[in-house]
Amino acid sequence: MHSSAIFLIEFGAIILGLGLLGRFAGRFQFSPIPLYLLAGLAFGEGGLLSLGTSEEFVAIGAEIGVILLLLMLGLEYTASDLVSNLKTQYPAGLVDATLNALPGAAMALLLGWGPVAAVVLAGVTWISSSGVIAKVLGDLGRLGNRETPVILSILVLEDLSMAVYLPIITALLAGTGLAAGSATLAIALGVAGLVLFLAVRYGRHISRFVSSDDPEKLLLVVLGLTLLVAGIAQQLQVSAAVGAFLVGIALSGEVAEGAHNLLAPLRDLFAAVFFVFFGLHTDPSSIPPVLLPALVLAVVTALTKIATGYWAAKRAGVSEKGRWRAGGTLVARGEFSIVIAGLAVTAGIEPSLGPLATAYVLILVILGPLTARWTEPIASRLQARFGKAAPVAAAASEVPAPRPAEDQDSVDQA
Repeated sequence: MHSSAIFLIEFGAIILGLGLLGRFAGRFQFSPIPLYLLAGLAFGEGGLLSLGTSEEFVAIGAEIGVILLLLMLGLEYTASDLVSNLKTQYPAGLVDATLNALPGAAMALLLGWGPVAAVVLAGVTWISSSGVIAKVLGDLGRLGNRETPVILSILVLEDLSMAVYLPIITALLAGTGLAAGSATLAIALGVAGLVLFLAVRYGRHISRFVSSDDPEKLLLVVLGLTLLVAGIAQQLQVSAAVGAFLVGIALSGEVAEGAHNLLAPLRDLFAAVFFVFFGLHTDPSSIPPVLLPALVLAVVTALTKIATGYWAAKRAGVSEKGRWRAGGTLVARGEFSIVIAGLAVTAGIEPSLGPLATAYVLILVILGPLTARWTEPIASRLQARFGKAAPVAAAASEVPAPRPAEDQDSVDQA
């Protein structure tokens, strides 16, 4: 009874604190994600106060938060949208991997950590945070913007690439043979391909199976199906986030709209828990020794992500303003970067790799929502100052008044 009471007090205090922080962020019109992370950092390992009883529940809630974020993002698009975007945006995925993985690998080699650590750090700097970016897109009202499908395509390509990357890095860290590593990779690719095929080919049948006029039954079936598919995908070495996203794109029509409305409050709750959990497991004392290389790496890869998003959006015919928004939105790193670094720490590859990766992710997970909000306005002002913003200014003047949905690019045509 005593432990139950402590759990309720701790978890209630967490939720209440998140609500107050979210209200504070809303008053000043910026994303609450950095505040959630700093709150977790203050009350986690080495912080002001350590939470014990509720930690396991918070960890599970954090996993559900990532799954719901990706499910809700998937509900915004149909299977045909996904296939079309992947066909047209795969060059952007190659550019993304090249520009953002190489700085991490180079930093590891400069620090003398060796080739295996270089492959690990390359993954840390390559993969953007789908969870953070999904939340930012919702907070800024940009889910309907013209650049959002480009951002989504890059995120999906990155998440699907993890089905290839994680088995490879696991084999490298464990020192297993070529045969064992190849078998793991083949299973992962087969499962990812099967789930994608089912989502694209039988999406209508899945929607019919899930459909219900009763909101309670619809909520239970959609949530249960999503968690089931995510768990199976993760058990088979495929990202749970990929599984959840594919469930979302498999649902369409009224089912998708109804599920979106029912799940939105749950998503907001568990997504906030995810960001707090990330901060809870970061010891502040481990950050200062690796802060300088982490900061250098963060600055370099923030610029390469902005360049990636800008190039991909330009290639898709998005307007100038949308290109800058796409680049700024992709900056945040998060859940996958921590997973990759955690594998290396467990294997004992390099003691400083874990703290550096943690500091790097903390910098960019806080900076990411800010770049998503301010990259386009800053770029527009700089272009205006140097006399290159005439097209942008003209396009802006055609809009009679700003809309609440953060400058929707549905009217900002290419």
